[in-house]
Amino acid sequence: MTDLKGKVAVVTGASKGIGKGIAEGLGEAGCTVYFTGRSTSQQTPPAPMTIQATAASVASFGGKAIPVALDHNNDDEVRELFQRVEREQGRLDILVNNVYQIPSPPAMGKGFWEHPISVWDDQCGVGLRGYYTASVLGAPMMVKQKSGLIVNISSRGGRGYVFSASYGVGKAGVDRMAQDFAIELQNHQVTAISLSPSKVKTEFILDMVAQGKMELDTAHAQSVRLSGRVIAALAADSSIFNKSGGIYTVSEIAEEYGVIDPD
Repeated sequence: MTDLKGKVAVVTGASKGIGKGIAEGLGEAGCTVYFTGRSTSQQTPPAPMTIQATAASVASFGGKAIPVALDHNNDDEVRELFQRVEREQGRLDILVNNVYQIPSPPAMGKGFWEHPISVWDDQCGVGLRGYYTASVLGAPMMVKQKSGLIVNISSRGGRGYVFSASYGVGKAGVDRMAQDFAIELQNHQVTAISLSPSKVKTEFILDMVAQGKMELDTAHAQSVRLSGRVIAALAADSSIFNKSGGIYTVSEIAEEYGVIDPD
C-alpha cells in the first residue's frame, strides 16, 4: 500500500464522482486531504454527494479528511482555502484540479449551435479557469518547498470528440495547461501532469446509463477510487519529476505502477 503519511493534498470538487474517489484514494494512503464542494449536509449520517459524506468515507479509509465548502466561481473563497492550508499545515504536496460544472441540461447529443452559450461558461469556467485559479494560489507553497505535484484531471475529450465542442475545448485546455505549467515549474522541482480516467462509474454516468442515454459495461468500468490510488502512487514516486508535462491515462499509470482497482 502506498504510504503518504505526513503529506498534504487539496482536491477540488470532491463531493461526488472522481473527486470523491481521489480524496478516498489519497486518504487510504494516509494523506491529510483538504477537499472542496458546494453540497453540504447536516444529517447523521450525511446525505450522499456532499462534502460531509466524502469526509466520512475518507476517514473510513484512514485519511485525515478536511471538507471545505466553497464555490470555485469565487476567487476569494479559493484564496482563503490555500491560506488556511498554509496556516494549518505549512506545506502543500499534492494539488488535484478536478472541479467541474456539468451544464443543466448536459451538453451532449446536439450541434454546438443548439446548446445555450452558457454551456461554455459552465465547462470552461469552473472546469478550466478553476484549475488555473487553484494552481496560481497553491503553487507558491510548492515552489517555496521545491517539491510538489499538480494533477489536472482531464479526459479523452481533450484529444478526440466526446459529448460536445465546448467540452472538448475545455479538456484540451486542461491538457495544455499542465504542459505549460511544467515548463514554468521545471526550475522549482514541481511536477505538473494531466491525467485522464477512462470509463468511470460516477454517479452522473450511472444515472445516464439508467436513463438509457449512455452505454457502459459496468463490469469493466473503473471505480472512482482507482484514480485516487493512481495519484497516490504517482505522488510516492521519487522520480515523478521525470513525468512532468506529460498527458497520461489512469489505465496506463495503473499498469506501470501495478495499482489495482478496488472493484
